[in-house]
Amino acid sequence: MRCVCRALVALTLGLVAGHVTVADEPGKSSEFLPATLSGWEGLREYWTYKDGALVGASPDGLKFNTFLCSKKKYGDFELSFQIRLKGGKGNSGVQIRSHIHDKKVFAVTGPQCDIGDIYWGSLYGEHFGGMMKQAPADLVKKVLKADDFNDYHIRAVGKKVTIKLNGQTTVDGEFPKMPAEGIIAWQLHSGGPMEVTFRKIRFKDLSK
Repeated sequence: MRCVCRALVALTLGLVAGHVTVADEPGKSSEFLPATLSGWEGLREYWTYKDGALVGASPDGLKFNTFLCSKKKYGDFELSFQIRLKGGKGNSGVQIRSHIHDKKVFAVTGPQCDIGDIYWGSLYGEHFGGMMKQAPADLVKKVLKADDFNDYHIRAVGKKVTIKLNGQTTVDGEFPKMPAEGIIAWQLHSGGPMEVTFRKIRFKDLSK
């Protein structure tokens, strides 16, 4: 009976078969991205965690790109979430296998799964050589919900990266420059003002 109870608790928390997830219920968080944001670093005045969602906001705009960065490095993984740019405005993204090159503003170098403008669903090299793979513009235009939450999925295994936007594959290929491991980081882009919300965040470490 105790084993059954423990299994039910694990399901409730979203910690199942290697998955570390944010539960759908408001206020629930995970080991990967806890509500306290412990294990993560950045300019904390721009980042909050509320009701199961990570929110990045720059009410006065920014003169630089900044990121909320994991302290832990990751290799192979799957990451999915829902993402909304308030009013359909702004630019964001998720860095994978990256590193911080300037802790004053938490600027990051490495591959980025892009969000915003014409770059939705693309793989971009932030201080890493520029565009690595542009998402098909006609596909993005067809599936994107500009002022609503969009489903975003990232899978990185070896040199291969797959990105899906609202269930449609926008990037799927091998990238020789892809580092073996690095941090994951959420972006607030320069310009603005803007607000980005990430919710229903689910993460699976495939390196284990």
